[in-house]
Amino acid sequence: MIFSFLFGNGKYTIQTDTAKKIEAGILLHGSQVNISLPIPVQSFYRHGWQSWSLAAWMPVDFHLPVQKPAILHPLQIDPLYARHPAPNGSWVGAVRFKDGNVLLLGALGLDAHVALHNDELHGWYEGSDGEWLVTYGQEMKAFRRYASLLEERLGSAPGKPSPRVWCSWYSLYTEIDEGRLYKIVDDLGNLPFDVLQVDDGWQLAIGDWESNNKFPEGIDAVAEKIKATGRQAGLWVAPLIAVKSSRLFREHPGWFLKDMEGQFVSAGFNWGEALYALDITHPDVLDWLARLMKQIREWGFDYIKLDFLYAGALPGLRYTDMPRESAYRQGVKALRDAMGQDAYFLACGAPILPTIGFCDAIRVGPDIANFWESYCDSVMLFNPSTPGAKNAIRTSVNRLWLSPLCATDPDVVYFRSQNNSLDTDQKRMLQDLAVVCNVKATSDLPGWLSADEKKALHDFLEFKPQVKQLDRYSFLLEDRLVDFSTATTFSEPLHGFKGYMSALIGWIGSQPWIMWWLYKRRQRILDKLTKKV
Repeated sequence: MIFSFLFGNGKYTIQTDTAKKIEAGILLHGSQVNISLPIPVQSFYRHGWQSWSLAAWMPVDFHLPVQKPAILHPLQIDPLYARHPAPNGSWVGAVRFKDGNVLLLGALGLDAHVALHNDELHGWYEGSDGEWLVTYGQEMKAFRRYASLLEERLGSAPGKPSPRVWCSWYSLYTEIDEGRLYKIVDDLGNLPFDVLQVDDGWQLAIGDWESNNKFPEGIDAVAEKIKATGRQAGLWVAPLIAVKSSRLFREHPGWFLKDMEGQFVSAGFNWGEALYALDITHPDVLDWLARLMKQIREWGFDYIKLDFLYAGALPGLRYTDMPRESAYRQGVKALRDAMGQDAYFLACGAPILPTIGFCDAIRVGPDIANFWESYCDSVMLFNPSTPGAKNAIRTSVNRLWLSPLCATDPDVVYFRSQNNSLDTDQKRMLQDLAVVCNVKATSDLPGWLSADEKKALHDFLEFKPQVKQLDRYSFLLEDRLVDFSTATTFSEPLHGFKGYMSALIGWIGSQPWIMWWLYKRRQRILDKLTKKV
């Protein structure tokens, strides 16, 4: 059916099944929605599928190149839409007009997508029909209306205070062991952290979640050591993926997603190996996941970071035939129920809307790094999902509208000068974003901090200012103005010879042996960097 509605700047024609006015705007129902835009638009808000996927406002005439390398598509973006020709995003899209007002089209259910085709905003559900909100007006108000209706449908976090976290990843990466962690626990002294989180490197393999031989006393002994300081113990786990060399994959190949040709579905490439996705509709998988969560709690961990969760919603054939994001949401509920409501659950690498209502916090951007941006990733490969401070800030600040639904985690901040190429202003921008989000974490090793840096970290952890958002990218922290707009820009897409070089580097980067070599090289560098810790 065709409906007509008047908004502030003109008459809009909407094609869908049903439509009715509500306080927040127009509530639509249908498998597809087409909205004709009466006047030209300046920019489009594209919302990425999962934590690391780009979220940004972009000019409508800006052509976003296909992200490279393709081998990482399942790990960084929604692979179904990697080559979609129009500006598009998951669940929600918005257009901004010359007068500053926006028109937002947002799905109120799962498995939905929005795209801008010339002068028409188009939304669709992948396998069924569902509800949509259309709302018009000032940008922040429009997104607040959308978030409010999402809360009614999906729920929200119970409002636990966000803990101040020290995690091992951005200093030691996988080069952690029992002795190093014990020393760090002691060296942190009275710095006001609420949680000390053990990150990647403690497990036997990706898929085999038992402590390796670097932890002879067991991972539960590390939890006990941390809790003896009066803090909570945290643990990183990636429960929905496995590598082929893991015992889990060898013993239970029938637990993993396959495609129409019977091949295992790729979940990307990391740790020098191909990743594969568990089918979380399989009853044996759900039982295994529940036992894993309960085991982690029995080890003494009350803060649980579940990572690489996107794998549960990848396209594939499932034990139970159901929409992929609905399947994922069922799996996340099982994880939450098993870990208990009293655990603090941080979701990372997670499809955004299907995770809402079950997590306490969700990562809202790519990984931080100790550099601003990589020329190869940002320019040659045009990949805004790779680690880097600029990539992380850009997407995180464009997802702050999610804050009524759960804590928005922008990742860690840096205070150290050692092993860090960020300048003072860049480090300050990361710190300010953490204050805006009220999610504070760092990986800085106490031994890498000068006395002044350690004091600055202490003051940051205790800092609780009044925060006021002025517009999309500017905030007042007490009486100090902060502006994140310099982190939201993009490089121009490459053409001509540089464009051919970009394609070649992207092709090379998609070769598994290249990815394996880069991983091994990185591990050698990390070993040299951390052997004195």
